Amino acid sequence: QVQLVESGGGLVQPGGSLRLSCAVSGFTVDWYAIAWFRQAPGKEREGVSCISSDASTTYTDAVKGRFTISRDANGNTVYLQMNSLKPEDPAVYVCAIKEGSSCHLHEAWFSYWGQGTQVTDSS
Repeated sequence: QVQLVESGGGLVQPGGSLRLSCAVSGFTVDWYAIAWFRQAPGKEREGVSCISSDASTTYTDAVKGRFTISRDANGNTVYLQMNSLKPEDPAVYVCAIKEGSSCHLHEAWFSYWGQGTQVTDSS
């Protein structure tokens, strides 16, 4: 079965850095995309970043220049490096996967979801 497991969340300060990981298993298609979404208290869930099987990437404007998405060599782990964190960044971060390599951050297009990892403001 398809499984996505996030890790790396924790306490952060404004201006700090954190790296999240998403381990994917059981998904066997040629073309796909993996994305990070986040939801803060009182806010709607929003797409953060996406990386596809052809290595193309997408970022929401709020994180451009601060966050970087990447894959490991075997392609079964996706990372989100978060730098220069701002007060609006703390949230529950969730990874998800879809068929097809298009990296549009539309929640309804993603078939499988992880449980999430929490990034909390320690200040």
